[in-house]
Amino acid sequence: MHLPYILKKITILITSLYLVVTLTFLLMKVIPGDPFMQEQAIPEEILESLRRHYHLDESLLSQYGRYLKGIVTCDLGPSFKYEGRTVGDIISEGFPVSFCLGLEAVCIAFFGGVTLGTISAVYRSKWQDQLAMVLAVIGISIPSFILATFLQYIFAMKLDLLPVARWGSFAQSILPAVALASIPLAFIARLTRANMVEVLEQDYILTAKSKGLSTFQVVRRHVLKNSILPVITYLGPLSATVLTGSFVIEKIFGIPGLGSWFVMSITNRDYTVIMGVTIFYGAILLCTVFGVDLLCSYLDPRIRCRENKA
Repeated sequence: MHLPYILKKITILITSLYLVVTLTFLLMKVIPGDPFMQEQAIPEEILESLRRHYHLDESLLSQYGRYLKGIVTCDLGPSFKYEGRTVGDIISEGFPVSFCLGLEAVCIAFFGGVTLGTISAVYRSKWQDQLAMVLAVIGISIPSFILATFLQYIFAMKLDLLPVARWGSFAQSILPAVALASIPLAFIARLTRANMVEVLEQDYILTAKSKGLSTFQVVRRHVLKNSILPVITYLGPLSATVLTGSFVIEKIFGIPGLGSWFVMSITNRDYTVIMGVTIFYGAILLCTVFGVDLLCSYLDPRIRCRENKA
């Protein structure tokens, strides 16, 4: 893999992350008021003291410089609402839970979507294809929070097969992971089918079949690896979809993940937590897209060649 290509991607990554940090900071400052406006019972002198303590009385440029320094030193500051807690503490406590849930959802979406799309492409225009596409349309059409409520009602309350909520065991993670994976699974299924149908019509596939290879062998050796690249490209945005969707899903299932902290920080106007979690998620997304770009350029060197020419 060429070094100039990697350096170009790293430059884009750093620039994008800087823009995310700057825009997040400015948007928080545009919002009227501050985190202490809801504390009506506190005298104005104490409110002024709190604002000085958290440097909210300084100029916008001074606060921006202080915040950039904190980002570089990995010090996102204290929480305004949770005494003795820093943003780093909240992220380190909530993110492992969200990561486990998100990883499980991504695995379900990827393997389930590729399997469904493959079946649909191989049995094109047959009942298997029609059934798979109907399921894909349903998965895209139903919002994850509605599906989550439906899964709770059927599998937890009526059939009593799985826990209705909370976190701590694998059984408790199944329903939220499925609800979170439904939309990306359906999209991956449609994407896989579209690419496989195109690959199946190529001349070299007909040649492989004429040599006596079974349908399974043709799909495994030739079709899958040549049609999976767009799916891998989608894995970057997929991570953002899963992480963003987890905010609502974690709230519905009572999961103590980072999404729950983010929702509570918005309600409490806890600016440091809002900015810290937003930047943290932005960094994860950008790093994921960076990794996917490198993987795609490795699998298909033509991508790297086109970008170098551009």
